Amino acid sequence: MDIVAHTLWAAVGVTLIHRRRPLSRSTVLATLGLAALPDVIHLLPIAGWWLLADGSFSVLWAYAMAVPGQEPVLPPLVGAWSHHLHCAMHSAPIAGLVSLGLWWLRRTLWIPLLGWWSHIVVDVFTHSADYYAVPVLYPFTQRGFDGIAWTTPWFIALNYAALAAVGIGLLMSRKRADRC
Repeated sequence: MDIVAHTLWAAVGVTLIHRRRPLSRSTVLATLGLAALPDVIHLLPIAGWWLLADGSFSVLWAYAMAVPGQEPVLPPLVGAWSHHLHCAMHSAPIAGLVSLGLWWLRRTLWIPLLGWWSHIVVDVFTHSADYYAVPVLYPFTQRGFDGIAWTTPWFIALNYAALAAVGIGLLMSRKRADRC
């Protein structure tokens, strides 16, 4: 799924949670940030190569917008770092270890992790073998589930129609609650 849709679905989630228990502004922003982070963090090695070496913004942009098989050529180390960061940020075992570590430290669930988890779960089913299948069990395997490619036009339309419908429903239910 695209970064905007991940963030909007996370916004739906924090809205529903906030209706049950108050969430601080920082919790909401962290949740939205973690919902987008897995698709952004793997760009850091490429951005570093651009800023600190002989890379370019055009290569960074081309990589961010590439479809499978049309990625720009990267130095081997930059490409490897980017690939492994992408895999790590879409990995249930890694997210599970981070979640358990934070649970152990805080003795409670850190709500923003739900943004990261929602990203992983959604991406498993909205990436196909032909369009960056998500390696959900990385580092044990780099194979991914063959879901539907989120870039399929009818799926994009359906996803944003569902977001609009849910958003309107949330707004209308809030207005009804305000009138009572």
